Amino acid sequence: MNILFICSRNKWRSATAENIYKNHPDHHVRSAGTAPSARIKINEKLIIWADLIFVMEKKHKQRIIEHFPEETCDKEIITLDIPDDYQYMDEELIEELNAKVADYL
Repeated sequence: MNILFICSRNKWRSATAENIYKNHPDHHVRSAGTAPSARIKINEKLIIWADLIFVMEKKHKQRIIEHFPEETCDKEIITLDIPDDYQYMDEELIEELNAKVADYL
């Protein structure tokens, strides 16, 4: 399964998620951001590639649906409700990601 993690700037939350799940034997994982300053910006190709999309906040889901209505219409998009309170690879962020993503993997 192809899994895409999305946050704002793709520097802390989604990048951490990609890093901790990148070696999962059953999944391919990528990450992106919705902000113009994102390290890797969300695009049509990434959305089409993804079987499952995790967003950190509701605003991320709204933005990708607004900008990519056709590409997201049949996609499962799960909001994790993880605020932008963490640094890259923060232990608490990793624990929260593992807890919220576990049911889907």
